[in-house]
Amino acid sequence: MSILPAMPNDARPEAEVELLELRVLDGPNRFYNRPAIKIEFGSGTPGAASEVAAAAALALRRLHVALDLPVPHVTVRHSYDHRRAAIAFRWRRRARAQAIAAAAARIATGASTARQELRALRAVAPGPMPNLPRPHIPVVAITGTNGKSTTTRLIAHIATVAGINVGMTNSDGIYIGSELVEAGDWTGYGGAARVLAQPRLELAVLETARGGILLRGIGYAANDVAVVTNVSADHLGLQGIDTLDELAEVKGAVTRITKRSGWVVLNADDPRAWRMRRETKGSWYPFTLDPDNPRIELALDRGGRAAIVQRGWLILLGAGRRPQRVARIADLPVTFAGLAEYNVANALAAAAAADALGIPARTIGDGLRSFALDSELNPGRLNLFERRGLLVVVDFAHNEAGLEGLLEVCRKLTEASARASRRARGKVRLGIGTAGDRTDEILHSLGRLAGAEADDVVIAEKRHYLRGRDLEQMNEILREGLYEAGYKGPVEAYPTELEALQALIARAHRGDIVAVMTHVERAELFAWLEKEGYRPVQFDRLRKLVGA
Repeated sequence: MSILPAMPNDARPEAEVELLELRVLDGPNRFYNRPAIKIEFGSGTPGAASEVAAAAALALRRLHVALDLPVPHVTVRHSYDHRRAAIAFRWRRRARAQAIAAAAARIATGASTARQELRALRAVAPGPMPNLPRPHIPVVAITGTNGKSTTTRLIAHIATVAGINVGMTNSDGIYIGSELVEAGDWTGYGGAARVLAQPRLELAVLETARGGILLRGIGYAANDVAVVTNVSADHLGLQGIDTLDELAEVKGAVTRITKRSGWVVLNADDPRAWRMRRETKGSWYPFTLDPDNPRIELALDRGGRAAIVQRGWLILLGAGRRPQRVARIADLPVTFAGLAEYNVANALAAAAAADALGIPARTIGDGLRSFALDSELNPGRLNLFERRGLLVVVDFAHNEAGLEGLLEVCRKLTEASARASRRARGKVRLGIGTAGDRTDEILHSLGRLAGAEADDVVIAEKRHYLRGRDLEQMNEILREGLYEAGYKGPVEAYPTELEALQALIARAHRGDIVAVMTHVERAELFAWLEKEGYRPVQFDRLRKLVGA
């Protein structure tokens, strides 16, 4: 006899509810540390989707009982407006679990009955069991809203300097050693699997993006070090993630699968990142720009470590050991001679991860000092060019935090350059633009940031990345943000990033800095700048520009 209440076969939701998604997650995910299935419902009536999700959870349990299968634990999530609801459960046999999930969804929405579904389910083959790689080498997973790629590349570079054979994934491709073996965005399940299948590697350094975790899960069972750079507004309103707390739950998956013997490197200046310490088995390794942050002592008291900035030095702290000076912040190219505060944080995170791997502090310093901000080691991240006193920055800034950091660097660079050359501060000229899947609020905020900090702004359109959004509407929202911040004058829109760059350069003068938010045409911008006589700014030249 079933101990679970039966669902009437004629159950029908009163409001119209639709099945939005049934997704098989092959690796650790937002809901569980092992493969799971997610079923998501939506309705225009608040609360209706939650009722159907509850009915689907009941149907799932009832079907498992009827099939003499273990009753699964079911996790439930509701959207902030209660117009969507999702349930998830762990699967043991892929085909059977997927079929049961689909059957439960049909029962819950009134499209079928338990009796009809059971008849079909008894004929379904169980299918394969989970086949999640258990790494035979140490794994470092890096996630966050901003700084993932830079931090990933920094960690891999430091490890390479230490003589370790590294496999790396990031949004540009898969790298074995320093060789790009597969171009493209490999920050999901498939990229991790490809690297971990490579022979003779000694370390995997894996950028782990939100999209990959949501679409398929993480591509391995556990990691040795997890790094979380930050959690800020980006990609909200996509794949059922509407709030920063929901985004943090997704990114926190890398900390939840960290081994008990491992380390979680967390941004102690970001409350959502720091909160992830509560759900990990690993030891705590905070990094912070504030040497007086009380979270440092909290970690050290628990036998953890910390990476801090103190009197201009990057310093590693550890319970029971003397503080280790790694390098002067102003000597690190990635920090833009100390101007790029967000890259100071990325350097801290990378140093902490390397220390957690057992790499000596001296080698960490050597790696940080030899990592150049150029189009080879870190393409599209604060790549600086110069011709006859005019500076150009190509940067991937794609959200509010990224643009805020880019504008801060540009402003500081023009001010420092003016002091060093004893002339008036040059203008900051910006090509603004991002993909169409950002919310109206994010687009408006981007415009407002640009209007408050830049002297001259044009729109650099991303026509291949509209993702269903109307181009003119998108441009208008950016303009509204600009004007709200007090920006004066017309704001032209150019169909490509290259044309936006060319327009800004055409009216720029010596001492100005031109910056373009680049997503699509990075290679084209680099090629055009080289043809026009712009040369990459080396670190020694940068230090001279800022009077360091």
